Amino acid sequence: MTRDAKDTPGQPWHHRRMDDGSATTLPRAVAIAALFATLLALAPIAAAAATPLAAVPAAADEAKRADPAKVLHLALSRAETGFDPARASEVYSGEVISAIMEPLLTFDYLARPVKLVPLTAEEVPKPEDEGRRYTFRIRKGIHFAADPAFGGRLRELTAADYVYAIERLVDPANRSPNAFYVQGKIVGLDALAAKAKATGRFNYDAKVPGLRVRDRYTLEITLIRSDYTFPQVMALFNLSAVAREVVARYGSDIAAHPVGTGPYMLKQWVPASRILLVANPQFRGVTWNFTPGDDPDDRTLAARMRGRILPQIGVVDIRVMEEAQSRWLAFERSELDVLDLPSDFVPVALPDGKLAGSLAAKGVYLSRILLPAINYTAFNMQDPVVGGSSNAKLALRRAIVMAYDTDAEIRVIRQGQAVPLQMPIPPGVAGFDPDYRRGIRHDPAGANELLDRFGYTRGADGFRRLPDGKPLTITLSSQNDTTAREFESLWKKAMDSIGIRFAVDKGRYSDQIKAALACHYQMWSYGWIADYPDGDNFMQLLYGGNIHQSNAACYRSPTYDALYLRSRQLPDSPDRTKLFDQMTKQFEIDSPWRLGVATWRNVLVQRRVVGYKAHPVLLAPWLYVDVDAR
Repeated sequence: MTRDAKDTPGQPWHHRRMDDGSATTLPRAVAIAALFATLLALAPIAAAAATPLAAVPAAADEAKRADPAKVLHLALSRAETGFDPARASEVYSGEVISAIMEPLLTFDYLARPVKLVPLTAEEVPKPEDEGRRYTFRIRKGIHFAADPAFGGRLRELTAADYVYAIERLVDPANRSPNAFYVQGKIVGLDALAAKAKATGRFNYDAKVPGLRVRDRYTLEITLIRSDYTFPQVMALFNLSAVAREVVARYGSDIAAHPVGTGPYMLKQWVPASRILLVANPQFRGVTWNFTPGDDPDDRTLAARMRGRILPQIGVVDIRVMEEAQSRWLAFERSELDVLDLPSDFVPVALPDGKLAGSLAAKGVYLSRILLPAINYTAFNMQDPVVGGSSNAKLALRRAIVMAYDTDAEIRVIRQGQAVPLQMPIPPGVAGFDPDYRRGIRHDPAGANELLDRFGYTRGADGFRRLPDGKPLTITLSSQNDTTAREFESLWKKAMDSIGIRFAVDKGRYSDQIKAALACHYQMWSYGWIADYPDGDNFMQLLYGGNIHQSNAACYRSPTYDALYLRSRQLPDSPDRTKLFDQMTKQFEIDSPWRLGVATWRNVLVQRRVVGYKAHPVLLAPWLYVDVDAR
């Protein structure tokens, strides 16, 4: 998804580097000489079917269903942007949408590695025609939540609702940042979008050869080329079913009126403040039937939850609390049931890496995973100062990356709860190469030599100037919370070490997303959490065709793009991993990002919450829990 990485202070996420010198290193003089040569040469580098969640029979005991007395209290660390799956591109909105609307597929709650399973589909489709065709069969009897848009009728889910959802992503009127999930993939879809762009109207009644509704419950999708990751794309919240009647009724206000087939409905929304969800009485209900692996905690969890009809919780009360201290204090007062532990409070909650005795005594428990996520600081490749592909611009970006101290970030800001990454694909994701080592390390002295070599001389004030003699200032777009200020301090120290004047442009995160996707910024820290656990989901962040969508650096490299398109035609394999390595080498040459770290996600859960387990991909794992009523 876009995904902002959760609890990535000062950096957005939806789920996921190595600048700190822990890579294999050369003597500095040799490394600098090699770097000069690289800059001057700029040489090109050359699912099985699974059992669906069990639906509850119509005669099931309603007393076992959602209890309005059971309230789950949650917090978002950043404000949501709205609940239209075509337009939402970050995890905060996605978490809410995931509770209301449903894609065809989802991911198993307990399985590790992550496993794709059916949601509204009867089964996970097998690839046909060498991964160019997939057939989805929708379960009958699934209904949308009641809404005035349906005129008092009970509205059943059909295959056409998924066709409509897919087409909305490429409708130019929606300006969807998520179009890349289907753009360039489905036969005939791009042509329909191009026609809409030319005429000013998207024809939702036109037949798309690659989106064939074979009958009311069967959807056949034909792709332009082989894509073995496509079923995982169909598990994203952005591909949730959308009823055409709802969009017709609410029009431009659709983001405030999500209507889906999921377990919850939106009852109240105060933007950037509070979101109140209530159980959907039309929801079919599912029986908790996940199979635990060898983890004894999972077996205990399964023993407590198995057989419960979901949802059990009647109300979900979500507050937006951007300050880490506010979230921590609310959890301490038992006003929050689940807390993504802010790094500032790791020493208090996890002294010596173990749950504090005071928390354990209250029955609080910890769920911990290394997120399949990255964070990074993007340079706007269209910016006149840091963008471009000249040797001087390459040198400037490389020097800034070399000046930044990732070890200090991990030690001071993240309290040890992160690991540096070697490539844009994090551990635990298909395509990650454990043997790959980045060639860029923390080296302020080398960064200064690089800037001197390419004409960024110092003025009388001690600060560097551009090669043409004009003043040089690097501006970081940032937010107003405490942790963002800590990152600003670390960045200033880095820029001071190489004589570059540093400025900060404060703003709202939601506004900065829009600016970044429009390529209207200079430098901005961002993140991505895996939509699905495959390296393609990360390497596409640098594909030129995704500018104004997921490519926040506005980066375009003919070499990288050609390698990426080749990788798209291969399943997970050693050959594809080699292409990912080549793409990473080209990425290092161009340095459109300062690649950061993968973070540990530490989730604290109150005693009364039953069945919570942090998940690498699912945005709302709390959908699968129960609470003891207060």
